[in-house]
Amino acid sequence: MSRNELDRLSVIQRVDRRELSQVDAAQLMNRSSRQIRRWLTRYRTHGEAGLISKHRGKSSNNRLADSLKHQIAVIVREQYADFGPTLAQEKLLERHGISLSVESLRQILIEKGLWRPKKKRPQAVHPLRERRPCRGELIQIDGSPHAWFEGRSSRCTLIVFIDDATGELMSLAFWPQETTESYMSGLQGYLAEHGRPVSLYSDKHSIFRINTETADGNTVTQFGRAVEALDIDIIHANTPQAKGRVERVNRTLQDRLIKEMRLEGIDNIE
Repeated sequence: MSRNELDRLSVIQRVDRRELSQVDAAQLMNRSSRQIRRWLTRYRTHGEAGLISKHRGKSSNNRLADSLKHQIAVIVREQYADFGPTLAQEKLLERHGISLSVESLRQILIEKGLWRPKKKRPQAVHPLRERRPCRGELIQIDGSPHAWFEGRSSRCTLIVFIDDATGELMSLAFWPQETTESYMSGLQGYLAEHGRPVSLYSDKHSIFRINTETADGNTVTQFGRAVEALDIDIIHANTPQAKGRVERVNRTLQDRLIKEMRLEGIDNIE
């Protein structure tokens, strides 16, 4: 008997000898009076054996069969070898009809040598700018140049608009390069779908501000003038850390979006 079962036996024996009421036993064991009556009946019918868990020695109903574990390992090895457990779990359900938790999949992948747990490294702590309280109040904009098609096509840039308050991806578009036209197009699409934001938040790329001295002291770019004409403020981040949220979104997209496009056979920006 386990320690819990021995404690249960001691209390039920006291109830059986009328040394303890069922109500007091229920409070002592943190169980309902109905459960105490069940245990008492089983004790009187089967003795001590009646209080031993019926699940002792049985495999959990939630335990995956070895054959299913093998099937999962084969699928992941052949189709999702570079996927993390979270994304692989989504694809197993979506494309193969196999439902299991992320943690169960993680353990299978570790057991089969398909996943190595990452050691958490201490990260530099930077004070976070508080999110804006309202959707549409501040939109972070950024370009992410990358080998998005893993060599199947030329490198290109993903233009990203995300809402600062909610973290929603508001606009995504591939362009050959990060240009004024690419941001103008992204802004036009945003305005058509979501209306006018209060402010845009960008880095100090030359698309957004003139970073060298000019004869007239003007630092407003073509994009900046267009934004001013729309009565939208534009705020420039002073440090890379200040763009932390959009940079994290870019890293996530560089992982997940690349794999999604590979699975769907998407090979270019067309």
